Amino acid sequence: MARAQGARALMALAFETTYGTPPASGFTRMPFASTSLGAEQPLLNSELLGYGRDPLAPIKDAVTADGDVVVPLDAEAFGFWLKAAFGTPTTTGAEAPYSHEFQSGSWTLPSMSIETGMPEVPRYAMYSGCVLDQITWQMQRSGLLTATARLVAQGETVGTTTSAGTPAALELKRFGHFNGAITRNGSALGNVVSAEITYANNLDRIETIRSDGRIDGADPSIAALTGRIEVRFADQTLVTQAINGEACEMEFAYLLPSGESFTFTVHAVYLPRPRIEISGPQGVQATFDWQAARDSVVGRMCTATLVNDVETLS
Repeated sequence: MARAQGARALMALAFETTYGTPPASGFTRMPFASTSLGAEQPLLNSELLGYGRDPLAPIKDAVTADGDVVVPLDAEAFGFWLKAAFGTPTTTGAEAPYSHEFQSGSWTLPSMSIETGMPEVPRYAMYSGCVLDQITWQMQRSGLLTATARLVAQGETVGTTTSAGTPAALELKRFGHFNGAITRNGSALGNVVSAEITYANNLDRIETIRSDGRIDGADPSIAALTGRIEVRFADQTLVTQAINGEACEMEFAYLLPSGESFTFTVHAVYLPRPRIEISGPQGVQATFDWQAARDSVVGRMCTATLVNDVETLS
């Protein structure tokens, strides 16, 4: 009997035309490191009395389908997750390379159908109505560069054969921490030990009464863009900005030697006044848990630009 192994797992993704309805075709094979995406339905203990000490049979509760997907930051597949986070981009370029610009603030987010497959069982689980709730990643000196996408799905359908057909393949051109850089108001920000970026759509689940126990949708509410930067304390620039309550523009960028790039620009970053601790003879570090807001000049909170050889992100 075959046993399921993560090494043989598959994932395919396609954007839906109608929420909760998987498309018949158009799936793309997605690279991923791990996933907790799944559906669960808890049991409710019986509260009834008069039948002795042994309890009566439990009752099924509502279905919850959600989870995280850990994906690499790469030049092609990551564009699908950016589209899920921000909506359809504006693409420019008559030929490759193409520039895809994603802007925050959209009231409408696309939904996706995602199939995870374990062919040796076989088990193919199709998660329909997937909407991206949050995406987060870290910048540091070394290690593998991945992002975590948190999804809210409508439901799960399990079968023994794939419903994704033959997914289209993408060329994997992965960014690394070595390719990363951070700028503040157009100038390189030095002495940065690590950084973290989290964009959240703060989805509101529409939990109506249905015979199948699923949700009716997941609507975006007020977005949030937060993060953390840890720096070696070398000057008063960031501390002065925090004390004065001013905003700055920060840019987190990756560039491959072949020309592909990913730039995430936060237009108005506000810094809290940090506690400067001297914990020993080693270097002094300061941590800023920053927050972003809508910039009145640009008219939005952030802009993500992905440059690659893909003409459209469908």
